Amino acid sequence: MTLLSRKADYALLILSYLHAKPVGGTARAVAERFGLGRPFVANILKELCQKGFVVSHRGVKGGYALARPAASISLAELLEEIEDGFRLTACNDARDDHENCSLTAVCTVKGTMAEVHRRLIGVLRGVSLAELFDPATPRPAGLAALPMIAAGGCCSNHHPTEITPA
Repeated sequence: MTLLSRKADYALLILSYLHAKPVGGTARAVAERFGLGRPFVANILKELCQKGFVVSHRGVKGGYALARPAASISLAELLEEIEDGFRLTACNDARDDHENCSLTAVCTVKGTMAEVHRRLIGVLRGVSLAELFDPATPRPAGLAALPMIAAGGCCSNHHPTEITPA
């Protein structure tokens, strides 16, 4: 299971390409770079334009460019727009009256999952696209909000009885 849809994955690839090419690029160039179908890339670019992440330029030297710096776009903002409201569970959608889940009235983890969702969105808001796209950039600041799973790291044979945040 993945948290990101294929559309969100490809939107990130397309935005990373445009970030690396400040003069912009064409749907054909993006499609060729990543081995994707040009119509699929064009559809994602169209949506990115409609949502205000990308601008299009017509004409012989036309193409697409970022509408604003990647540093000003958070991962949460992109996912919330591209995924039409990113959510961890069906009952975490603020626009929904929980009609997507028949167990809402008896669910014992609804409140805690809502808290996990709130924290996850907080972390994603702290990660800019520039931090994702620039490998030389230090670790995204938003990731510092995630506690370590165990004192010895996630793959350690050491299993402490108490987990403390880093």
